[in-house]
Amino acid sequence: MADKIFVGRRKNAVARVILRNGSGKVTINKREFENYFPISDNRDDVLTPFKVSETLGNYDVFANVKGGGVRGQAEAIRLGISRALVDINPEFRKVLKPEGLLRRDPRMVERKKPGQPKARKKFQFSKR
Repeated sequence: MADKIFVGRRKNAVARVILRNGSGKVTINKREFENYFPISDNRDDVLTPFKVSETLGNYDVFANVKGGGVRGQAEAIRLGISRALVDINPEFRKVLKPEGLLRRDPRMVERKKPGQPKARKKFQFSKR
């Protein structure tokens, strides 16, 4: 059976996640989990769906992620894992949804406007 690929997005980060039965090994962009996310907050964020659904250590995760920053990539992988868990067992939806793990965060960077230095900041006003 071919592995299903689940997509997770956050800001400009796009993660393609594959879940397989295994021992809980996480591989991101063909690198070890601890090397890719040296900050423990990001690692915890990625593993949240497993903790909530009490499946920590049951599945191996293979993720390819592009774009965005470190935090956005971690949250994109988290969404991909959550979607994959729901596909494996629809019962997980009841525990993942209240935690907000199945919601794609819609917040994006606001574009820069012409005649302004940034999206909302204005040039200093000079009366004279």
